[in-house]
Amino acid sequence: MTGLPGRSPEPIAAGYFQCGRSCAPRRCARLHRPHRPARPPEDDTDAALPTPTKRPKNRKAQIALAAAELFCARGYHGVGVDEIAGAVGITGPAIYRHFPNKYAMLVHATRELSDTVRTTVDRALADSDDPRTQLDSVLDALATLSVDQRRVGGLYQWENRYLDAAHRAEFRNELGALVGRVAQLVTALRPELSAPVARLFTRAAFSALASLATHRAPISRSRAADLLRRAGWALLTTDVPVPSSLSSVRPTVPVEPLAGPADPAAGQADGNNRREAVLATAIRLFHLHGYHAVGMEDIGRAAGLHASSLYRYFPSKADLLAAAYHRAADQLSASTTASLGSAASDQDALRGLVESFVDLTFSQRDLVAVYLAENNNLPERDRHELRKIQRLQVDEWVRLLIGVRPELSPSEARVLVHAALNVVTDLGGSTDPAPPDAFRPVVTALALEPMRRA
Repeated sequence: MTGLPGRSPEPIAAGYFQCGRSCAPRRCARLHRPHRPARPPEDDTDAALPTPTKRPKNRKAQIALAAAELFCARGYHGVGVDEIAGAVGITGPAIYRHFPNKYAMLVHATRELSDTVRTTVDRALADSDDPRTQLDSVLDALATLSVDQRRVGGLYQWENRYLDAAHRAEFRNELGALVGRVAQLVTALRPELSAPVARLFTRAAFSALASLATHRAPISRSRAADLLRRAGWALLTTDVPVPSSLSSVRPTVPVEPLAGPADPAAGQADGNNRREAVLATAIRLFHLHGYHAVGMEDIGRAAGLHASSLYRYFPSKADLLAAAYHRAADQLSASTTASLGSAASDQDALRGLVESFVDLTFSQRDLVAVYLAENNNLPERDRHELRKIQRLQVDEWVRLLIGVRPELSPSEARVLVHAALNVVTDLGGSTDPAPPDAFRPVVTALALEPMRRA
């Protein structure tokens, strides 16, 4: 450090120098301590050199898995790129070396899920040439996969609706091809079945196998896999009669413009009817496009009202969603009360609950779909209350099932109840146009099979 011209700095303390300016030595020492380089190691050969960090070869797969888990836990729109990066341990900008945007992660994650299921089926089929052995291997492998990928399995049911039409068709066709391959084994084992009926039973089995991703009920991995495998067998070997006119109902993903045509009468209805029209319109749009993709303007346009008019009935979009949940919860509670009140036994009551849920799923498909898919978007004040209501509904099913099958533990009964519920929502709620009313007893009987025989 240099001081005044012609004057050398003078030491004032160990490691400090006075700069030569007319400042106090203490201040000078505080402000002008020179940089002292670190001493090198006495023996350079023993110095530990930093190891350069290598980017993992499977970084892209790690990012996709983290994204899938977060999408399933909080919904596609509830997750940001920085959160996904944090889960992997990298920065947000680093993600863009692998994916151009969040949507690309969703596409990759759904493809990974499809590829994993296909590979699992391929390996299981290679074990034997006997149809029964092959089916058992497939069910065992898929049940194990369902347990292993419990945190991402929900992609197949809910989050894939955020894919565009082309990617959604790709995902649906991949799943349909897998169902077709397994259905061929079913017809080889049960030649009395027509090909459409074999596909229907296979679709029901796939729904039961995938149901573990729809809930958080605790159960050991081995017991869960065994129950799911047995539920699959119960559905593939069922004797439920299926009329030939109903067996070809195929799953589709309905898509329509964000704001459908307005009902001319909607704007002329009285206050109560107008509120109902707004709620029904919102539920339909939430189901088709997801809560986050729909705005109040879209709802107003589809209902034939100005967006500003909606606030007379619902203070916010979140209040619309909460109203939908309370509507579904009230209907489920009413149907449960009616079923229990008219039943002569636990078995009759359980069948009544299944029938009621099937009826609600067929008649209120949009409402049930929103009820099952959008709870993460509820206002905090409603979320815990409505989740408690959902748990109480399932608890009633579990209680009745244990009454019918006392050998089941509560955790086992809960897994089978959720398998039955998933069969109903998949078969009754994922077809468009809606399946005919005559299909309801078929879905009811199929939903009872895993609870009765697994």
